[in-house]
Amino acid sequence: MNIEKRVVELVEEKIADRPDLFLVDVQMHGSGILSILVDGDNGVAISDCVAISRHVGFHLEEENAIEQAYRLEVSSPGIDTPLKSFRQFQKNINRSLKIKLTDGNTKEGKLINAEESGITIQESVKEKGKKAEMIESFIPFENISESIVLVSFK
Repeated sequence: MNIEKRVVELVEEKIADRPDLFLVDVQMHGSGILSILVDGDNGVAISDCVAISRHVGFHLEEENAIEQAYRLEVSSPGIDTPLKSFRQFQKNINRSLKIKLTDGNTKEGKLINAEESGITIQESVKEKGKKAEMIESFIPFENISESIVLVSFK
């Protein structure tokens, strides 16, 4: 049995009545840590993480799904965690992103739209001898290797 697949099922079952919450990632690390990342349209409360942890932990123990000792960690993605899901992009519209492209280039700009096929950012482009111009660029998801929200402390 694929443990990550089973955990996804258990998390989805637990948050089925919470349309504001969504699963971002499940990973069983070689170190014995089973990490679950859950996000929410309006953030995730500690009580949500606790409830998910109890539900998943209870069922994994009942099913004796993991042979070796493991540690279950349920959390929301940190600010420096790359965006992985479409809903995370939607949640971060109007925030600035740093995007690494699959061709090795990097773009920075304000996320102004997210759709199933990709995102649109507004970026400042400066050509030699001219003033910087704000342009909109559409970037298909398959061209993105990593996206991180840029935090401004201004």
